[in-house]
Amino acid sequence: MAVVPQESINQFEALMEEVDESLKRTFQNVHQGYPHETLTRFLKAREGNVTKAHKMLVDCLNWRVQNDIDDMLAKPIIPEELYRAIRDSQLIGLSGYSYEGLPVFAVGVGLSTFDKASVHYYVQSHIQINEYRDRVILPAATKKYGKHVSKCIKVLDMTGLKFSALNQIKLMTIISSIDDLNYPEKTQTYYIVNAPYVFSACWKVVKPLLQERTRRKIDVLSGCGQDDLLKIMDYSSLPHFCRKRSTGSSNHLDSVENCFSLDHPFHQQLYNYTQQQFFISKPAAPVKQGSVHVSLPEDADEEDIAKTLESELEKFKDLDIVQNH
Repeated sequence: MAVVPQESINQFEALMEEVDESLKRTFQNVHQGYPHETLTRFLKAREGNVTKAHKMLVDCLNWRVQNDIDDMLAKPIIPEELYRAIRDSQLIGLSGYSYEGLPVFAVGVGLSTFDKASVHYYVQSHIQINEYRDRVILPAATKKYGKHVSKCIKVLDMTGLKFSALNQIKLMTIISSIDDLNYPEKTQTYYIVNAPYVFSACWKVVKPLLQERTRRKIDVLSGCGQDDLLKIMDYSSLPHFCRKRSTGSSNHLDSVENCFSLDHPFHQQLYNYTQQQFFISKPAAPVKQGSVHVSLPEDADEEDIAKTLESELEKFKDLDIVQNH
């Protein structure tokens, strides 16, 4: 549906006034200062039905509370080798922005193997990228372009797609369901590029699993899609797999050009952000921090005890500094 009546938004808003305080708090992380626009997204996802949209949003907020989604960006995937393995097997990245200011996310569907970590980590990584998009990337784009930017564009690269990709259908269904139910109407268009012969056969299997509103947003482009995508973004924002090349392949790209790589600025910023958020939140939750063991000689007097404690507490100074900034 194109336009949501103001009356529906008002009714929805009145219903949201009745939810628990915990749900209201997490709703702030969802709407990022734009509650009416967020209510509109959920209404569009339920064809304007206020009752269904309300249930969908409340279910989403309960999911966020039960799974600590508000703190997801403070849970870095460590060690770095594990996160690098995830980035090498779950290909996604930010290549740039459209002329309208929409972030352009590139997704390597055909070459993603999802075989370097457990399902849990791939789902966690996906949610972290969603949260970083909604809480960092989109607000920054809103500020830069001087208008509310609430959606992104996704370019899906089918290079290397094989029938064996259907083995990952369970994981892809989990991720797709998370997006459909908890991040509705966040993607304006899904552009499919580099579709091989087997794509049509795989599409017949995947298509019924997608919501109708998602299927309506899918646009299959010819070849690498460069000519069509240059109508909505400049060349520097094109994902590397959409650029026509006379020689070489994506395997020979440097890490800055390949937006899938952990070394790409987007992933470096995201990775550093999660680590920073972890250190900021850690002192605020002393229960999770564990105990502090301090050794003292049996015959220590009060002065010795005071000096030892002072020395141990000095180690926590840096954490306090991070928390205060």
